[in-house]
Order: sequence, then C-alpha cells, then structure tokens
Amino acid sequence: MSIRIELADRIKNLPPYLFARIDAMKAEAKKRGVDLIDMSIGDPDMPTPRHIVEAMKSAVEKPEHHKYPSYEGMISYREAVSRWYRRRFNVSLDPAAEVLSLIGSKEGIGHIPLAFVNPGDVVLCPSPGYPVYSIAALFAGGEPYFMPLTEENGFLPDFSAIPEEVLKRAKIMFLNYPNNPTSAAADDDFFRRAIDLADRYGIIVCHDAAYSEIYYDGRRPISFLEVDGARDVGVEFHSLSKTYNMTGWRVGFAVGNSEVIAGLGKIKTNLDSGVFQAIQEASIVALDTGDDLLSSIRATYQARRDALFEGLSEMGVGVTKPDATFYLWAKVPDGFTSEDFAVHLLDRAGVLGTPGNGFGEPGEGYIRFALTVSVERTKEAVERIRGVL
Repeated sequence: MSIRIELADRIKNLPPYLFARIDAMKAEAKKRGVDLIDMSIGDPDMPTPRHIVEAMKSAVEKPEHHKYPSYEGMISYREAVSRWYRRRFNVSLDPAAEVLSLIGSKEGIGHIPLAFVNPGDVVLCPSPGYPVYSIAALFAGGEPYFMPLTEENGFLPDFSAIPEEVLKRAKIMFLNYPNNPTSAAADDDFFRRAIDLADRYGIIVCHDAAYSEIYYDGRRPISFLEVDGARDVGVEFHSLSKTYNMTGWRVGFAVGNSEVIAGLGKIKTNLDSGVFQAIQEASIVALDTGDDLLSSIRATYQARRDALFEGLSEMGVGVTKPDATFYLWAKVPDGFTSEDFAVHLLDRAGVLGTPGNGFGEPGEGYIRFALTVSVERTKEAVERIRGVL
C-alpha cells in the first residue's frame, strides 16, 4: 500500500514552464537525428573567459572557502559590485546595506515577492516577459496583473491603461530593460514615469537588468538606479550570467533601496545558505575586468545579430534590429500561430526558436531567436528558414 501523492495547488495551477517545453522539443528532434540549430534559449555558447576560470581554480583551493558563506555575500564581493556600478553607471552604492549577493538573478527575482506580497496583493508583470515574474507572484499568493508590451508602444508598458483599483492593490512592479524577449530598450523618461507611479501608489519597482552589457553600435543602456528617485522606490537585479558567459556559475546581485534589500535578505537567510565563496572570489575578478573583454563579446553577438537580421529582413520577415540583448523578436508569417511556426521551423528546417506566446498572450504572432550560435551556423539557419517559407 502507498499513500496518494498529490501536488500542492500552487504547482498544479502553474502553466507549463516554457523552457521545459522547449527542452522536450529539442530532445525529440535529437532522437530523430536532426542536425539542430538551437536558437531557443539564451545560454551563451562562448566559454567563461579564461582568467575568471583560473581565478576560480585558485579560489577553490582555499580552505576558508569550504565553509558556509555569509547569507548576504562576502563584503569584498559586494564592494566589487559597488565598484562596477560606479565605473559603469556612475552610481554610488553602500556595499554593506545596498548590495546583496544572489544565486543568479533568477533566484532573487523568484524570492522577492515572498518578502513583500501578501495573499491577494497584485504584482505588475510585463507581458510578454520572463515567466519567473508571474510565477514568483503566484508562489507568494499574489495576483499577477499583466502589462501588455506592444510594438505600437515601443514594447513599453502603458501605465495609464492600468486600472486605479489594480494600482491601489499593487505591491511590486517588475520591469526588464533591455527587454527579454522583445529586445526593446528604455530611456530615463520611461524610468522617471515608473518612479512617479511607484511613489504615488507605494509600489516596489524590481528592475531586471540582466542584459545591460549586451548592446550594439555604442548604444549603452542606462541603469534604473541612474534616475533620480529610483533608489527611493526600488532595486535592480543583475547577473554575471550573460555579461561574462557564466550562466552555470549561478551568481548575481540585487542593489538599491536598503529596506528592500534587507527584506529580500531575510527570505534568503531562511531559504538558502549563500553563494559558494570561491565563486564570489572569481566573480570579483570578473567585475574588475576592463571593458575590452566585454567589447569583444559584444562584437561577436553583433556579427550574429547582423547576419540574422539581414537574412530575415531579405525574406520579408518583420523584425526590428535590436540595440541590445542577444535576441531577435520576429513576426511569424501569415497563416501561422507562434507555436505552429516554431514547430514548422523545427520539423522542416531543423531550426529551433521560442514561440512568442510562451512569454505571454501579447507575444502571440512572434517568435524569439537567440544569438547563441556562431555566425556560420546563423547564416545556415537563415538559408534553412528561407527554404521553408
């Protein structure tokens, strides 16, 4: 005899996680022997830079790193984050109170509603958007309210369209620029409007800046924290994953409002034991690296962006050339849904993109391609797509 195992409602009621579905599609294609060009998931194909790896090797040897780390992160790591923000954005941070280490920014984003959202509170989430924003809200007992990102509005949320009763119940607003999946960028005027709205209704702004260092043609994205008043209402999340090709290392940080940082820290104290200190030590080396390395990484992505954008444009596919991120957000041809087109490309061309509706209903009619294969494979993908359109 065995007991009946039943999932909690919070799990049963979740939509299928987008990237788990993508993994299943990949596995099935590989079983069939498909020479797959995988442009579906934003996982850099370039290795972590050698000097960071060497720093990690050295750090692993140190016995002091073999113990539990501090919950908030080594002060030396938080000081490195502060130096990076000063150098990159001219923003001064108190490393003791305004910087918190994270096991990747996804962890912090997933945990922060637990610190501030009560059952029935609203969490404002961009749509299409990173699925973790709304899932984190649901796990905390909150109600996601989706802010549509439309091409007509530059893929920025229209704050004036949010009902007053929703704003009065809102506790957190997630924003993400440069944006995944649309690649849109935001300027200081937009952030200023977000700050005004947050101040008026007592909403915590959580800005996900994971793609701030992948930009093109010298168009450097700004930090939310550069704008006056931002630190009064919110925090910014960043990760070393995309910036330094360190997705598997699971290290990032949250910075900004000290009370919000402290609240997130209380959740982490109870749910995790911090980031392995050897990883933090190697991350200090990464954060103190000059911009020449990042310029080289950006140049690689820019060559891929240009190859894919030009190829899709020549075919008549509607796509905007992105100024940042390593994604292209393309319209699917007439007669296809997002999912139909993704399956069509996989089955007929061996090219895998991510259907836009997986990021939220307003993403229907789009497909996202990640610039995570070489220029040569990108050009091959273009020719394969051309052959099935």
